[in-house]
Amino acid sequence: MSAATGTNLLEAADEMTRVLHPHHERDWSVPAGTLTWSCWTTAAHVAHDLLAYAGQVSASPKDSYLPYDLRVSPDAGPAQTLTVVRACAGLLATAVDAAPTDARAWHWGPCDPAGFAAMGVAETLLHTHDITLGLGVPWQPPRRLSTVVLRRLFPDAPDGAAPEVLLWMTGRGDLPGRARRTSWVWRAAVD
Repeated sequence: MSAATGTNLLEAADEMTRVLHPHHERDWSVPAGTLTWSCWTTAAHVAHDLLAYAGQVSASPKDSYLPYDLRVSPDAGPAQTLTVVRACAGLLATAVDAAPTDARAWHWGPCDPAGFAAMGVAETLLHTHDITLGLGVPWQPPRRLSTVVLRRLFPDAPDGAAPEVLLWMTGRGDLPGRARRTSWVWRAAVD
């Protein structure tokens, strides 16, 4: 399977919108799964991370994050917030696809554009899962996108169905014969 791309980011954002938009009139102030954040705050966090990653890829800083932040208006409803997520996914997708493959930018070490794309897909899928839990909506991350994330960010992942393994790797699910994870780190930096 090839490296994570802008297309994968857009697919993840479209999936987030597809599964969550029908529930935009529900109470998004409830906790997002096991997180302390609300469903709304979690969606705004996804937009924040996608925009931050886009800035990193575009500017290629070597030792820190750029000193800017995204603030989603607290008056924005869930549907508007999902639109902000999709816009930020588009910005990151454009930055990733335009960057040379040998470009590096800081994310706790040098990270390539494909790493930022994989992190963006991971943030989108994992937090969509958190929000669906909070809203009581049955959903599981798509297999193909989960595989993209696992191959790039979790090279030590055990065998198994990619969605279940991704949730287990990030402390969000169980795998038979394995203790539930209480901490984890993905490997975005490259040599």
